[in-house]
Amino acid sequence: MRIVIAIGLFILAYLLGSIPFGLIIVKLKNGKDIRDVASGRTGGTNAMRAAGIWAGIGTAIMDVLKGAGSVWLAKAIFPLAGNPMNAWVQALVPVAAILGHNYSLFLITRDEQGKLRWRGGAGAAPCLGGSFALWPISIFIILPIGALVFYGIGFASLTTISVGLSALLIFAVGAITHISPWSYMVYGVLALFFLMWALRPNIKRLVNGTERPVGLRAKRKENNLSERIAL
Repeated sequence: MRIVIAIGLFILAYLLGSIPFGLIIVKLKNGKDIRDVASGRTGGTNAMRAAGIWAGIGTAIMDVLKGAGSVWLAKAIFPLAGNPMNAWVQALVPVAAILGHNYSLFLITRDEQGKLRWRGGAGAAPCLGGSFALWPISIFIILPIGALVFYGIGFASLTTISVGLSALLIFAVGAITHISPWSYMVYGVLALFFLMWALRPNIKRLVNGTERPVGLRAKRKENNLSERIAL
């Protein structure tokens, strides 16, 4: 019976992760389809490009809650004190939410060749939410690092990678020092893997020097372009 409940939780977490809040918020804000804007992803960065900073913030918050909510539900049903294996349920449920976010059941389309195409985000926000719900203090480490990369280095893809890498390092240290279960470190490994997998096109553009900038880097690029036009 517990296995059936656990499987049901994974399915529910995937469905929760699949809710395209970016698509919904942008559509309500200005009627645009976020999938037709820039990267076509449904996460907070692209929502900001499509409908402004508040749409981006609102999307990010809702996407964080997708990852956190799945863990909170798992903790309520499978508390650590109840069974050592419950930690694995808690650790794997947010991975399902990340998969739902990146490959949304509600955004499946067919391309010109008739093949199914999965749409969604890159997974940073639900990864942050899952990490926060597993160990609340982690948000005070991951969020500042992500913000520094976003506004300082200036690439959303590197920001996403920094979130996944920070989560992995935090839970690796937690496992080694016995602060958190080893299963939480496995969450960090899987989360980083799926974030990197979703970012394959972005990584290629980073290597080629054609990745879209954000934050201060984007402003500098706009200023340089304006100066060239003025000249």
